[in-house]
Amino acid sequence: MATNGNANTFGGLPVARLNDIANPNATWLDNARAPGPQPLPAADKAAWSLRIPPYRAAETFPEHFARFVATVDTTQVSALIIGCWGESSESSKVVVDELVAHAERLPALRHLFFGDIWSEENEISWIQQSNVTPLLRVFPRLETLIIKGGSMLVLEPVEHAALRRLEFQSGGLPDDVVRAVGASVFPALESLEMWLGVEEYGGDATIDDLGGILDGRGLPALTTLGLMNSEIQDEIAAAVAAAPIVSRLRTLDLSMGTLGDEGAEALLAGQPLTHLEQLVVSHHYMTERMCDRLAEALPGIVLGLEDVEEEDEGDEDEVWRYVEVSE
Repeated sequence: MATNGNANTFGGLPVARLNDIANPNATWLDNARAPGPQPLPAADKAAWSLRIPPYRAAETFPEHFARFVATVDTTQVSALIIGCWGESSESSKVVVDELVAHAERLPALRHLFFGDIWSEENEISWIQQSNVTPLLRVFPRLETLIIKGGSMLVLEPVEHAALRRLEFQSGGLPDDVVRAVGASVFPALESLEMWLGVEEYGGDATIDDLGGILDGRGLPALTTLGLMNSEIQDEIAAAVAAAPIVSRLRTLDLSMGTLGDEGAEALLAGQPLTHLEQLVVSHHYMTERMCDRLAEALPGIVLGLEDVEEEDEGDEDEVWRYVEVSE
């Protein structure tokens, strides 16, 4: 699922959204690409995108949601995308409250993208999230949950039997959210992706905070793990090299961050990784020699080694490395 507003499918379904309420004749638009109004698709044949303009919106998000419930047979909706919900400073609690209050109207919901906000509307680290734990509690059959934005994000330890894919896309993921994931029980979870981000934008998680995830006790079915977009990527690589959960993985993603030769050396010196099908380390700061060593040590594994970054020299020749997504 792309995060720039250009995706046209979600949950295996084409995206449809409510059009601008100011034009009553333009009721439906297929991913904002069709030249004019489109027929209303069957409720179970589309991933429904709900979003309002961030400025001078013709309706509030609760009004927009009420129109959705009144227009679509929401009992058949399996995939839902929540886009911009109002002014840039507005908390996502207004959306959580609406979804919780109408949970019985969405019994078939399986896939939820919460915060599909484009950079033209709000930068990823300015998105004001809230406590998203109620979403997992009121939708026990949810299989996919993608959360975009880390500011003010809250997650409490929770047990969810059906969730298979969980993603946090952020320029800074709070440490208590990371710990909550590690303290949760997700027996069916197969894929976990976390953009940890930078401290400047709230990404204050340490290696200790990742302990619950790396021991894997609450994640018995996990086969894909992404600990990504971090300014402590070398430390993460060293921790992963000895983590119990790695022996069960098929895909390990350490991309988007500041991984250098030190982290790669730790990976090579740690537990065997030859069982992996894919190791993704794109957007890295490794030397060409280290890239060659990784490729030689892990034959037959798909290595994401593209996007080599150059270190910048700051004041007094201090070397700077940057994550892929921050602000």
